Order: sequence, then C-alpha cells, then structure tokens
Amino acid sequence: MPAPKDLDPSASPRALLGAELRHAREKAGLSQEALGGPLFVSSSFIGQLEAGIRRMHLEYARQFDKILGTDGFFTRNCVAAAESKYPDHFAEAAEAEAIATTIREYAPLLIPGLLQTEAYARAVFRAYQPTATESVIDDLTIPRLERARLLDDPTTPLLWVVLDEAVLRRKVGGPGVMAEALAHVATLGCQHRIIVQVLPFDAGGHAVMGGALKLMAFADAPPLAYFEGPGTGLLEDDPATVTRHELAYDLLGASALSPQQSLALIESVAEDYAHEDQP
Repeated sequence: MPAPKDLDPSASPRALLGAELRHAREKAGLSQEALGGPLFVSSSFIGQLEAGIRRMHLEYARQFDKILGTDGFFTRNCVAAAESKYPDHFAEAAEAEAIATTIREYAPLLIPGLLQTEAYARAVFRAYQPTATESVIDDLTIPRLERARLLDDPTTPLLWVVLDEAVLRRKVGGPGVMAEALAHVATLGCQHRIIVQVLPFDAGGHAVMGGALKLMAFADAPPLAYFEGPGTGLLEDDPATVTRHELAYDLLGASALSPQQSLALIESVAEDYAHEDQP
C-alpha cells in the first residue's frame, strides 16, 4: 500500500483522528497489520481510518487508546468524528465518496444521488415517506443536492455510471420530473463530465443483478465497495471481495450500450416524457 500522505487536520474531525492515529501507530512502531490484528480488522481498514475515509467507532477507539497508550484521546474524540448529516447506513459511504478519485456505480432502479435533480430527489423521498412533513423532505433533500456539488470540479472524481433501463422507464415524480432528470444526466454526459451507459432489458442476466453497487478508488488508500438496499448499506474493504465486484462491474459495462448509444437513448426517453407532460 502507498505511504499515506499528510492530512489537513482542519479538514474534518475524521481527518484529524486519522492523522493522529497514524502518528500514534508510527510512534509505537506498529504496522497497520499489527495494529489491526487485535481488533480483528485488516490493514486496509486501518489505512482507511488513517486516510479519513472510514468512521472510527467507539469500540475501536477504546482499543486504540489501550494499545497505543493515548490516554483516552480516541475515545473522547471519536463521537464528534462520527457525526453526520446522512443516515447511519450511508454516512461512511457518503464521506468516502467525497474524497474518492474514481466512482463507478451501477443503479438498478433509481438515478444515482449524485445525478439527481431537486424535483427527482424530492419525489424519491416522498415515495419513501408518504406521510412526512415538507420540512422532513427538505432535511433529506438538501444533503443529497449538496453531495452533487462534487461534480462542480471539472475532472475529479471520475464518475462512471451504468443505469439499468428500468431507471429510465420508472416514472418517479411523473413525466415532467423524469424529463428534467434525464435531461440533466444527458447534459452531464454530453459535457464529458461523466461517463454514462444504459444496460438495456434485452441484455438479459448479468453479474450485478443482486442490487445497487458503488465502487470507490482513492489516491492513498485501498478501494472500497458499497452495497445499498432500502434503509441498509454495507461498506466492504476486503481486497478479494472488492476485486471480484470490480470484475463484475467491468462485465456489466461490456454488456451495456456504448456511451454514445446510451446518451441517445436517454435523450430520446427524456423527450418522450417532455411530450407526455404537455397539456
């Protein structure tokens, strides 16, 4: 694994904890593998903690204080580092996403959060919580739109998305919302800010039929895979597991339409929704 780069401790509590963990580990003369052994976690997991990618849970913080002799520093500070505006099952993935250099995502049913328009996001959250107040929907929608600001940078992260054709056909929010949402995705593709492919229905079975998949790569830490379901999420750092899903994603891209064909289909479906929305 490459040597971790110096972190800016002012960036976030998690970055501060990561920098301090690396300092304390090196001062104790321990490798990442040696530190992770008593906690039954991998050296990759320790590397991701030090890089500020993974959340330091309280049980790990207590063990670090004990092993490294840090007098309760990690125990005292891990609670603040764990605070997030995202749901618990997604918090780690969202914060890892924010510092990833490459994101590859397969979306089986919904436009990915980074590509959603406000109207589409609101329709998604309203479907999840049909009796919620508007303020609750606001609280869910605003962080999702803030995540999309990652794409304000013209080059980083590299975002490659494979959309199942079901994403295009399911009328989330109605034809007007869908027309705007798909036009937004197409615009980002035409501007070469993202790579987008569509996996058509007639592609048949494929290697990622189990659900949504997000793969994230980083400059100075091992890659991660994230699997998400309704109200649940799993962030996976096991190298063999991540490698297996990277191959599955490559096979998925090979089965999908080309980026040019995909953009043409997305634009065509968006136009159909726009015409349907006319009085």
